[in-house]
Amino acid sequence: MTTEVSQLRSDAGDNRDRILAAARLAFTAEGFSVPVREIARRAQVGAATVYRRFPTKQALFTAAFAEEMSLCSTVVEEGLAARDPWQGLSLVIEKLVTAYGGDSRVRSIVAKLSRSAEFTAAHDRTVRGLLELIRRAKASGELRADVALEDFVLAMQASHGIRAGSPAAQAVATRRLAALIIESFRADPDAVPLPPAARMPMRA
Repeated sequence: MTTEVSQLRSDAGDNRDRILAAARLAFTAEGFSVPVREIARRAQVGAATVYRRFPTKQALFTAAFAEEMSLCSTVVEEGLAARDPWQGLSLVIEKLVTAYGGDSRVRSIVAKLSRSAEFTAAHDRTVRGLLELIRRAKASGELRADVALEDFVLAMQASHGIRAGSPAAQAVATRRLAALIIESFRADPDAVPLPPAARMPMRA
């Protein structure tokens, strides 16, 4: 009996993982309009199985991107834990600029979810943490005194616009952009070598 229960739990867990993986791919590629039945088909389960775990499409949408939604707060906490304020801030910039492989579709989904009421508290904590990182880095003398929180928002927005010819080139380009941003924020730039440049299309 115990073995049967364990197997049922394992199967249920596998089903949930397949549903969430299928939902992430579908929502990213096709947006919120993709039918739940289509997600169920791709996950190789029945629609009823999906609805038992996620009563609404919004619940499925939110669960599918829960990991992405927690990324910002996790990264900022990691930055706050660093002993060196500048290293902590640089880590945050690099990880947030290169997050999601530079995929603007995922970024737009995360931006949409971050405005929902259930994520308001987490968003506020993340902003407070980022402000503290900025304060520490300025106090250390390594961050330009005129850098503001809005400059970090601008940096994130700039990373949304990268259009490389392949996922690999996209990743290379986002890493280079992160390095450029970090150096532009540094109070006394010391010409740290940049990552390799990506081959980019010259036309929009």
